Amino acid sequence: MKDIRKELIDILVAEVKPALGCTEPVAVALACAKAKELLGEEIVENRILVSPSIYKNGMCVGIPGTERLGLKIAAAMGFVGGHSENGLTVLETLDQDQVKESEIYMDTTPIDIVPAQTKDKVFIEVDLRGTNNIAKVVIKEKHDNFIYLQRNQEVLLDTGEYNQEVDSKVADENTVAKKETFMDTTNVEEIVKNVENMDLEDIKFLLDGVSMNLEIADYGLSNKSGIGVGFGIRKAKEEGYMADDLMTEAMMLTAAASDARMAGIKMPVMSSNGSGNHGLTAILPIVAYNNKFPQTEEKLAKALAISHLVTGYIKNYTGRLSAVCGCGVAASTGAAAGISWLMDEDMSHIKGAIENMIANLSGMICDGAKAGCALKLASAASAAVQSAIIAKQGFHVPPKNGIVGQGVEQSIKNLGKVSDEGMTITDKVIIDVMNDINKVK
Repeated sequence: MKDIRKELIDILVAEVKPALGCTEPVAVALACAKAKELLGEEIVENRILVSPSIYKNGMCVGIPGTERLGLKIAAAMGFVGGHSENGLTVLETLDQDQVKESEIYMDTTPIDIVPAQTKDKVFIEVDLRGTNNIAKVVIKEKHDNFIYLQRNQEVLLDTGEYNQEVDSKVADENTVAKKETFMDTTNVEEIVKNVENMDLEDIKFLLDGVSMNLEIADYGLSNKSGIGVGFGIRKAKEEGYMADDLMTEAMMLTAAASDARMAGIKMPVMSSNGSGNHGLTAILPIVAYNNKFPQTEEKLAKALAISHLVTGYIKNYTGRLSAVCGCGVAASTGAAAGISWLMDEDMSHIKGAIENMIANLSGMICDGAKAGCALKLASAASAAVQSAIIAKQGFHVPPKNGIVGQGVEQSIKNLGKVSDEGMTITDKVIIDVMNDINKVK
């Protein structure tokens, strides 16, 4: 077994970080804040291009600090009071006066946000024109990854990944080829075995996600936020309709946190692989297990590391954003792996839990970030616990069962193929349906 601990820790440091608000509109706000900083004057004209996945995920979601929904208010807040140095917590420093100014800006100034014809899942381009200056900012691949910065004729950053003709106008179906990543070179067992040999000090920061995500879950349990899924589960448990068991605890915590987050409550969460809801799903079912069966700090941190890394391993094949719900097919599977490891550290059970998840929730669609995500996160958390428990009893989905292949790695690759290649048309139809509902033409 090769030693890849350093590479895995580097991935955890890069992919597990605080985020305030739904990551897609926050990324738009971040790009807008950076562009406004580069422009250095009042905006006369704006043009914002976003990938279809960003467009879909940001359409109906609450934004921290305001009761308004969607990408336009996020963009306005980025223009008015965002500080790009804050990264994915770019909206955290806006006070109520700035939020009000942003709402007025949105009402009185045309904000031009349109889907870009690109196969990139994460792509945001902001072009601003002032009286004297112009500015361009491009984010790609990750929600806080700037690949191109320009002020007037001076290119301040160019990583070589920005092709204006492809990304901004017409994307050929075969243009975007998947680049090999570190995750392409490893496997689930290698990830788990290397995590087992990690020093606590190297991954202790993951425990910050426990307190951070539990805090917003507690808010959702105490205050009926969003549609109140977690709040409702708590009441149902108190009234005897649901048992006070591990599955209920996992559903309740994860849904409550999503309720608050999707409602735009101004509290940060610890994200995972570019998504706050992924972070909630990857962390809180494991927190629920820890509440019922207390663990040492070291074991808890290692379970979280397994969860985040398995989530990232799956996202490597399904894509950063996709037509399937990443919380349901990736983060919950990571959580199932982490819980299964805590139960008995049996590698066959861990792999079985992952394959049980792929057999279960692989068809859950993503129809954007919104209040209803709390229901999906409740289902995802429940399935994670269920899959781990069933796997611990030695019951695993057999090979060649639907998309479950001959071994866990093939199953994950099959899931990625269905998600990336098979559901492209599904994603387009989902966006068309959502546009029709919201009258966005």
